[in-house]
Amino acid sequence: MTSARSKTGTPSRAGKSAPAKKGANKRTAGEAGPIRLAFVVNDVATEQDNYTTIRLARVAIDRGHQVALVGLDGFMYHASGSVRAHACIPRRKSYDDDAALLADLQADDAKREWIEVEELDVLMLRSDPAEEVEDRPWAPNSGLLFAQLAALRHVIVLNDPVHLTDAANKTYFQHFPERVRPVTCITLDADEIRAFIAEHDGYGVIKPLQGSGGQSVFVITPDSEGNLNQMIEAVTRDGYAIVQEYLPEAAKGDLRLLMLNGRPLRVEGRYACLRRYSDSGDARSNISAGGKYEMAEPDGDALLLAEIVGPKLIRDGMYFAGLDIAGDKMMEINVDTPGGINMVDDLTGIGFSEVIIGDLERKVRLRDQYERTLTNTELAMM
Repeated sequence: MTSARSKTGTPSRAGKSAPAKKGANKRTAGEAGPIRLAFVVNDVATEQDNYTTIRLARVAIDRGHQVALVGLDGFMYHASGSVRAHACIPRRKSYDDDAALLADLQADDAKREWIEVEELDVLMLRSDPAEEVEDRPWAPNSGLLFAQLAALRHVIVLNDPVHLTDAANKTYFQHFPERVRPVTCITLDADEIRAFIAEHDGYGVIKPLQGSGGQSVFVITPDSEGNLNQMIEAVTRDGYAIVQEYLPEAAKGDLRLLMLNGRPLRVEGRYACLRRYSDSGDARSNISAGGKYEMAEPDGDALLLAEIVGPKLIRDGMYFAGLDIAGDKMMEINVDTPGGINMVDDLTGIGFSEVIIGDLERKVRLRDQYERTLTNTELAMM
């Protein structure tokens, strides 16, 4: 990883020290060797050892690659014209498990240095915008703008940062074919929400337009009438609400089907697919909200949904995505931080994460074989 650190440990300044030599570490077509891979997260300090990001990072390190983790507040456009990032750098060449890697990254004496972003091969965007809504609303868009600058410098940025900007909230879901979506209303008007619920015989789901992880998600039934106003207020106090038709199949849980390159991720005949459910009476099956999970085989409805949404994912450069499916409808699509790779790895003993890192290696080879003339969106989905 190319460092832009000065002797004092701060970014070098024009006139104070020699600028980093641009292109010094760029790979030539056909050249073998480790790739330079950075993961963008909300904050390294808040990462957990059961996150997909940490699993992917550890697998990349084990395969001999140079890895860095960058928080959303770590970017800088330097006066020299380069894009830099203050990154956490793993200090070992392998780790026994994900917890060991995370402990190294979060240690008081963790290795931190400035890197030249344009010297990376791959920048993988793994931050959750919903975590920043209250305290750092500026952070997600800022990270995407720096990522767009990186893509202009021929770094492979996944998912494509231009289209991720368009997908900043759940209105992105409404751009997919109507066939795959539950009936939906997006509004701040409490009367409209009540009217929607009434039109659906007292059933529905209400949740924030901006959010994830099952936070402030309410399932409405005819028995909820006495609490409906409080539910509406709880969701709309922070912005627009989504109200959707209730999908009865969701009571049994949902499927999380992981997509890679616009198609279901399948290795050794097994799909990267989890059934998420709750046996506590909580309507939320999100694992982050206390839900449980097990491996599942997607049925014909789920595979048809994946086929229908695939073309838009490909068009938008959404390399890695998670489809949340109940019956023959998608409840949500996660293009920011789809999780579950560590879970399907561990439940099956199959290296789904190895396949993803191997696929990134292939994309880097393609970029260099075509002498960096392919667009980021093209590379994202090849």
